[in-house]
Amino acid sequence: MMAIYGPLKLILDVIFFIMIVHIIMSWLINFNVLNLRQPLVAGIWTGLNRLLEPIYTPIRRILPNTHPLDLAPLVVFIIVISLRDYILPTILFG
Repeated sequence: MMAIYGPLKLILDVIFFIMIVHIIMSWLINFNVLNLRQPLVAGIWTGLNRLLEPIYTPIRRILPNTHPLDLAPLVVFIIVISLRDYILPTILFG
């Protein structure tokens, strides 16, 4: 079971930390601490969006439109934490 649990937990941990970086970076961009006209910032932001948009898009289709507030990252964040900390260990270790 550890052969299955280890890689799945690693994948969920990576997704978790990428989402943390994306959330913090979005706050810094919205509060004008970071500027998207800087090539490094724009490159990192584009890369994070390309990684996370395939995860957010199906959730956005299900959720109602709350235009100024995007709830998809919050929902995915809760799903990742639930899978990583509660569901996966329960399924694999009983």
